[in-house]
Amino acid sequence: MEAGPVAATEGGAHKEAPILVIEPRRRHRCVECDRAPLRHLVLESGAPRCLDCSDLGHLVFLPRGDTALTRRARAGSSLSAVVVRFNRRRRRYERQGVFVEERALAAAEAACLADMEARARRRARDAERRANQDLRFTAALTEEIQRLFPGCPPERARDIAEHTSVRGSGRVGRSAAGRALDEAAVTAAVRASVRHLDTEYDALLKARVPHNRARARVAAAIDAVMASWAREAEPPGTDS
Repeated sequence: MEAGPVAATEGGAHKEAPILVIEPRRRHRCVECDRAPLRHLVLESGAPRCLDCSDLGHLVFLPRGDTALTRRARAGSSLSAVVVRFNRRRRRYERQGVFVEERALAAAEAACLADMEARARRRARDAERRANQDLRFTAALTEEIQRLFPGCPPERARDIAEHTSVRGSGRVGRSAAGRALDEAAVTAAVRASVRHLDTEYDALLKARVPHNRARARVAAAIDAVMASWAREAEPPGTDS
């Protein structure tokens, strides 16, 4: 089994860590009742136990996806557990849902139905607010790219800003430095765009060239484009 997940507290060290239930990737057998295979298990002193032997068998599973329903169900349940599963690609445990008492889930579902329209209107307002924030940030990032690289075509600067600032993308534009329009972060975003669009980098990756070697091979080409963009663009019709 993968190393057991560490229970992280939410909102500060004073909150009680949740009970963790693991959704295993391999077959496991309960050390107490010998049940196998276990769809869900609890690690106690490093040994897997089924939900019944962990006194959690009376709880019902609520998959992740509805934040309001999950929050209300957990708040109304005197006993709950967070279900996690190991993501091999990301090398970390990720939430899959929660186990809660059935009565708490029923009450939470009723409450969510009662204010469903109000929550939908609030989500729409929040989405509009975030969209406006994104537009303002993209415009500011475009201006900063053009300030640092005046030779960069305006439409290209806009494309770079839109690409790197997509919310939830994890790209440099969404990092703390990117949102602060830090010069190094903005330059990194421009360099990444040049790497993919103005060099053979993607073709090298497709040919299975290791990315470190591919980056080394296109470094000079990137530097040339960056240097040309760092200079003020000449007006049309100017003799060289």
